[in-house]
Amino acid sequence: MHRFITSLSRALTSRRGAWLSLALGLLALVALIGVFGRADLAAGSDPVPPQSESGQVAALADEFPDADQQSLLVVASRDDGGALTPDDLDAVTGLVPVIDAETGAASRGPIPSEDGDAAVIQATVEPGTDDDGVERAVDGLRSSIAAHPIDGVSVQVTGGAAFGVDVAAAFDGADFTLLLVTIGIVALLLILTYRSPVLWLVPLVVVALADQLASKATAALGTALDLQFDTGIVSVLVFGAGTNYALLLVSRYREQLLHDDDHRAALARAWRASLPAIVASNVTVVVSLLTLLLAVVPGTRGLGVASALGLLIALAAVLLVLPPALAVCGRGVFWPFVPRPGAAVPRVGAWRALGARVVARPVLPVVAGLVLLAVAATGLVGAQLGLTQAERFRVPSESAVGLEVLGEHFTAGEAEPMVVVADTADADAVTAAIDDVPGVQRTTVVAESDDSSLVRLMVVGDAEPGSPESLQLVRDVRDAAHAASDSALVGGPAGAALDARDANVRDFLVIAPLVLLITLAVLLVLLRALVAPLVLLLVNALSATAAIGAGAWLGRVLFGWDALDLQVPLLAFLFLVALGVDYTIFLVHRARAEAAVVGTRPGMVNAVAATGGVITSAGLVLAGVFAALGLLPLVTLGQLGLIVGVGVLIDTLVVRTLVVPALFSLIGDRMWWPGRLASSHGGGDRGREEGVPADAAILSEPVG
Repeated sequence: MHRFITSLSRALTSRRGAWLSLALGLLALVALIGVFGRADLAAGSDPVPPQSESGQVAALADEFPDADQQSLLVVASRDDGGALTPDDLDAVTGLVPVIDAETGAASRGPIPSEDGDAAVIQATVEPGTDDDGVERAVDGLRSSIAAHPIDGVSVQVTGGAAFGVDVAAAFDGADFTLLLVTIGIVALLLILTYRSPVLWLVPLVVVALADQLASKATAALGTALDLQFDTGIVSVLVFGAGTNYALLLVSRYREQLLHDDDHRAALARAWRASLPAIVASNVTVVVSLLTLLLAVVPGTRGLGVASALGLLIALAAVLLVLPPALAVCGRGVFWPFVPRPGAAVPRVGAWRALGARVVARPVLPVVAGLVLLAVAATGLVGAQLGLTQAERFRVPSESAVGLEVLGEHFTAGEAEPMVVVADTADADAVTAAIDDVPGVQRTTVVAESDDSSLVRLMVVGDAEPGSPESLQLVRDVRDAAHAASDSALVGGPAGAALDARDANVRDFLVIAPLVLLITLAVLLVLLRALVAPLVLLLVNALSATAAIGAGAWLGRVLFGWDALDLQVPLLAFLFLVALGVDYTIFLVHRARAEAAVVGTRPGMVNAVAATGGVITSAGLVLAGVFAALGLLPLVTLGQLGLIVGVGVLIDTLVVRTLVVPALFSLIGDRMWWPGRLASSHGGGDRGREEGVPADAAILSEPVG
């Protein structure tokens, strides 16, 4: 394997090999983008597992004659917030023929609210099998209503179908905007990191091509396997992780150029030296993402497969295309600060001074860092889980406004009723049992199946949709319905909210421990020790918990997000642990190599001095690209971007800079137990990567 890696590094960087490798790599990327270019992932994400009770109710919809029909609600209210006048109600009633003509079906209403401030018309549309049918139906209805305005009265079209249309409209152009902003953030941070007007273009072009291929390939995979996932998250992961890998490689390359006259030999050695850390980092994230295959929520499961494929593409691009590109460009790509052999290496830089100070006096950094993490974690106290339908979208929409008006002036449960399917023979018993449940306003038979064997009921409760009271009401209705009939199933919007909550909690409890075990396994293999991986894993888990708490608190204070979306805790924890271990690997892998030469404590100082800049730059890039998710209209993505962005900054600036070096100083050589360091201070320079120079200034300066 060592011989193969050495041969590959030389093939990627040699005079002829670099040109050939670069040509083949770019050709492969462009060709594969073309091959998968026609793939188009269908939009949509089912919030509940198909096997859940609400999922079974949704599947039984095809048994009823109105399976192709979708309900819409037309809500009217005065602009001044006052009661609707008789003339207003007459004008709203005049909309009924307009609505019926547009939908081709008889509507019901208008139904005034008890306070007289609003009225609602229940309409039905048949969008057919065309994917664009729902959009045409909703837009057509809105256009017809807009053509008959009522002075002083606002009329909104809302309901499940309208919400879907508004979400799709909000995403129009959003992915392109996200891509542009992400590229801008990465470009700016690379320019600041490299301090070169040229160098930043090389990794950015490579990672951008990888992102385009990942976008097309994951869409093709999603279509083939019928997966559901958010493409914005995949793009952010590819850009963030790919740029991190590039930063590590280029940093090691620049360091090697200070010791080698031949830039190609320097690049080959840097590639070999950074390969274990980059691969270990990628494997950790990819395998952690694949644990999402065990999720029961369709969108979560699909995201795991797609993101894993995207990160493998990013890894291949950085390891196989970026090195020959750098080799072709030569040493001058670092202009105007071109590293050359014999250039002065500062004995005391900012990162070295900080590392030495932390290692010399480790108690305060450990205590202060752990207290800070604990305080941040208290942001989880009082945090709620689950957003209502109106709260899921950051951008204003007609359907959200209509739903708010409906909730203010009608029975709270009207917006998200329960749907019950049972055998026709048990209809009366099920209805009576449900009507006896406290909190149920009414139970209505709305349809029979084509063969008359099943009946569908609509149950309206008095609890606010998405509230704990609403979830408990669904549980109570299910208990009553199941007691009355073994065939009864309770679903609908309210039932789906409960099933989605239970499914996401189950996924978190199953997947989060697996992510920790995978991270531990990778650290065990990489560090060949037991103590260090366990310590680092505990710190990483605490850092992730602190980030979720801090993000939840900031969301409440800055953006008014009173609750976290159901998928956010699991995805945030996975990304924070799996991506956070990147920086652990970058730092501690270097610390082990340095410790084999000078010992654990001075080795950690050397590692901080060598990797502090690249880890900080990588953390800023990753935080920046995740923050870009806030541009998308889903609050879920905004929360995920905020939490991961904050978490990466905490991990980069506090955990890797202060807590981890201080812990290594306190524990010392016992960190590597039960392994042993073959150190030069105890017997030879055998711990260092072959061909990677030891910076004499760093290695010889005493700690503290």
